[in-house]
Order: sequence, then C-alpha cells, then structure tokens
Amino acid sequence: MRAADWLDDTRASYDTVAVSYAGLLRDALAGEPFQRGILALFAELVRARGNGPVADIGCGPGRITAYLRGIGLDAFGIDLSPAMIDVARRDHPGLRFEVGSMTGLDLADDSVTGLLAWFSLIHVPDDEVPTVLTEFFRVLRPGGSVLLGFHAGEGSELKTTGYGGHPMKVYVHRRSPARVAAWLHAAGFTVEAEMAHCPAPHLRGGFVFAHR
Repeated sequence: MRAADWLDDTRASYDTVAVSYAGLLRDALAGEPFQRGILALFAELVRARGNGPVADIGCGPGRITAYLRGIGLDAFGIDLSPAMIDVARRDHPGLRFEVGSMTGLDLADDSVTGLLAWFSLIHVPDDEVPTVLTEFFRVLRPGGSVLLGFHAGEGSELKTTGYGGHPMKVYVHRRSPARVAAWLHAAGFTVEAEMAHCPAPHLRGGFVFAHR
C-alpha cells in the first residue's frame, strides 16, 4: 500500500468516528491503573531529563494530552485527523492541538523533551515505521524520552467498522515489544524498557521506553 493510501484511509476513518471515539474513551483512563502508572513513569523520566515540551503524536481527541498536562507536563497534541483535532480543541480549550502527520512532523529539530505515541503507530505499515521513528528521533532533544504504546501480538487485520458502528478502513498492526524495540534501536534510540500488559485474555498491550 502506498503511503498516501494508508494516510488518506486513516484520516478519513478517524474523521468519521471522531465524535463517537471521544465519547466512548473520554473516561477510559479512570479504569486503567496500569496505563496511568506507565504515563506517570514517562512523566517522571521527562522531568528528570530537564522537562520541556512533550509531543503527543496521534493524540486523537486529546484525552492523553490533557492527562499529561494534569500531571505536570507541558504537553501538546498532533493528529492526522482534522475532525479529531476539532474535538480535542472543543473538549480541552486552552491546550495546543495541531493537524499533522507523524511521517513529516512540522516541528523543529531537537524541539521536544518528550514524545509519546499512544496506540497511534498501530495503523502505520511496517515499511513506514522507520520513517516515522526517524522523525521522532529528529524532533527529540538529546537525552529526551520517548514512549510507544501499541497492540501487542502478531499479524494485521482490516478494521471496517468501529466506535459506534461507523465505517472505517484501517489496518490494525500488532507487534511484539521486542520488535518495536529493535526498530527504535535501528533508528538510533537507546531502549530502556519493554513491557507487556494483559488486561484481559483477548487483549494485549505493549509499551517501550527509550531515549535519544
């Protein structure tokens, strides 16, 4: 699949489900102590490395961006979907949200101290992941922290409906923490931790911490 195709499909799909997605997941973190703990660790690492701006890449309706702000980080969000950004600005007035693609971030070199991609790499094809991680490396300051969250496992599936039954057309890619860690290492990052989370028998999440 060409880059333009998967980006267009992802943008259109999340434009379609933006309002429903925001409503369904607005309070999801309240029931996720492991995820809150992982985000707290990320915040501690950013503070230990000098604090500064934190980019939430693939921020969707801004719920994680707002949570990071609530625990003391100078977080802002970027998302491919203009409708998602509209919802984020509506739900979190006063926070910074911008439309953009993780394949070509409109951020200066060495401009953020922390970078988070919270279940937003899941639609990026394998052959595009190195391009995305090269962008992450470029915008992160030396010593800055990166946290990637994703669906763990193997294989890909086409998602055709979701979040209230709206039509979608996105592939969901599952990867092992070890594979994501290897990609980060190849992009120049130092990997600090690989974690697996199994909140239910049919659900597996992966998290990898690294720094530049």
